[in-house]
Amino acid sequence: MGDLGDALADEVSGFPPARLGEVVRGLIERYRTGVDPRSVVLDSEVAAVAYAAYRMPATHAALGAVFDVVSGLAPGFEPASMVDVGGGTGAAVWAALAAWGSLREVTVIDQSAQALALGKRLAGRGGLRGVQWRRAGIGEVPPADVVTMSYVLNELTERARADAVAALARAGGLVVVVEPGTPAGYERVLAARDVLVAAGLRVVAPCPHSGACPIPTGQDWCHFTARLNRSAVHRKIKDATLGFEDEKFSYVAAARADWAPAPGRVVRHPVKRKGLVSLRVCGADGALADVTVTKRTPESYRDARDVAWGDAWTGNGSP
Repeated sequence: MGDLGDALADEVSGFPPARLGEVVRGLIERYRTGVDPRSVVLDSEVAAVAYAAYRMPATHAALGAVFDVVSGLAPGFEPASMVDVGGGTGAAVWAALAAWGSLREVTVIDQSAQALALGKRLAGRGGLRGVQWRRAGIGEVPPADVVTMSYVLNELTERARADAVAALARAGGLVVVVEPGTPAGYERVLAARDVLVAAGLRVVAPCPHSGACPIPTGQDWCHFTARLNRSAVHRKIKDATLGFEDEKFSYVAAARADWAPAPGRVVRHPVKRKGLVSLRVCGADGALADVTVTKRTPESYRDARDVAWGDAWTGNGSP
């Protein structure tokens, strides 16, 4: 499989950077003021390319991080089919194929013909095989081993969100929903989580349980981050100076099979001082705990020194 950055660079080279930047600013304004779910925002080739150049690297990084967590929980899981709902240019496809080499039938569903056409071209440049690009509504979900939806729920009404997630639950053996790592994005993920659990699926990540989220509503939110390098074109379109960015995201993964979730999940940056590490951990008992690990427990301390935000936690410590 080729490199997504190289494939994007080839597509972007067909347009002046200033033109892409202008289109990006227009798209940002449209999304900021609200989008009618029935409308097609990426309604031209330049809009699809500009959006992909601006957002696809970060979306791909977030999904790659999510799939790494999920695939690590069930190393024997070898899905053959996947459907990405509202997948547009196909960021989820690139990430999923890297996580699961067993995938043979992959379908991307979206309303935008231009986004699908671009996704198909990018896949061709990267040598991705077995991908179908289908123009359809988000409720038309064929069954698959893995069904994903990322950065779509914010464009839907509350009722449409519930209906869309219910359609995912009916179709997927494993369902993954990803949203921006903002308080509002987290609330949408929580609502999606409720729909999935009510449909009989079990949460496998990030939560180590399927009970109620222990984070007090309105006081904090559960999210994670993925760091990605910015290409020269990416920096220019974003009018950015740093050579990297951190994509914050919230997500839920749930399965029909009885997957074993992690014993605990680190939900904040670990605080590391000389001789001790402080962790905030969501546990299998459905509670949050602030755990302190010291050199008095050498094995756990070594693990804690290496653990990162979003990792599973299997060690011991003092509350």
